Amino acid sequence: MKPLLIVFVSVFVAFSAARATARPQTSEPEQIKVAQQGLDLLMNSKIDAAIKVFRKIQTDDPNSALGYLMEANALWWKIYFATGNLIDPDVFVVPSGSKSLFDSQFNKLVDEAIAKARANRNANRDVARNYLYEGMAYGLRGRLASMRESNLAAARAAKQMRSLLIDAVQKDRNLRDAYAGLGLYDYFVDTLPTIVKLLRWIIGLPGGSRERGLQEIEYAAKYGELTRGEALYYLAKDYSRTSEKQYAKSLELFQQLRDKYPGNGLWTLMVGSLEIRMGHAEKGEALYREVLNQQRDRQTVAGKALYKAARKALMLRHPGQHIK
Repeated sequence: MKPLLIVFVSVFVAFSAARATARPQTSEPEQIKVAQQGLDLLMNSKIDAAIKVFRKIQTDDPNSALGYLMEANALWWKIYFATGNLIDPDVFVVPSGSKSLFDSQFNKLVDEAIAKARANRNANRDVARNYLYEGMAYGLRGRLASMRESNLAAARAAKQMRSLLIDAVQKDRNLRDAYAGLGLYDYFVDTLPTIVKLLRWIIGLPGGSRERGLQEIEYAAKYGELTRGEALYYLAKDYSRTSEKQYAKSLELFQQLRDKYPGNGLWTLMVGSLEIRMGHAEKGEALYREVLNQQRDRQTVAGKALYKAARKALMLRHPGQHIK
């Protein structure tokens, strides 16, 4: 049985046990603006620089869940680069039982995020947005569970995520980021029938809709404040699946990511993969070699992973050839 994939998205959260200080707190719009600056760094694979930005949000307002949410998502990307299969055309796959050095801190951030969002709601502080943040935290929990092939845990997290995100948009329909998680839920629940049939019976997992899911993800990719880049990535990834085979559409979206975030070799790797699947082998391999050369001496988690993935992709195409 395949892992529940990376269906359960959406983004990021955490809670700090630190007390509020006398430091003036930034407003929510200001925090979101800062978070967007960090997200631009993150999508460019400058993960550590992004984490510094997200921690500034935590320092400026320890009562807000946003900074912790962002940091958890940044750690998610470290986990993905460290243990994910970057060249798999369909899903993010991790061998059963494989873990990263970042799992523990990631789980701590997610747990704290959930607690922080609930505390804010119980205190009647920005209720709709804290439903959103808690839902995003459960989305992150589901991501890791699916990567670790814990289908039941992933499904439970996804079900909770869906419920919270629905509450968020019912209270404030301007929270467009919620549609990233709702869309991924709808899409994957409708396209994983074998797993879903079993989980529906076990935990009463609600049904989904492939068409609605794609529309919701596209909406978040166009209008989201915090999920725009990732929603575009997941939309492109969905279209690249062999069950969809909408390679031209996927290529266009990945090229948008490459143009907007040129520092992230993952987008170049994906463009290369799609070029090959569309019959443009020479062009695709040239892009693989571009990533190989670009990441050769980089010692970051992302840099090492991208170099390894590009090398593996080339070796699969040229068995026995020495590639370095």
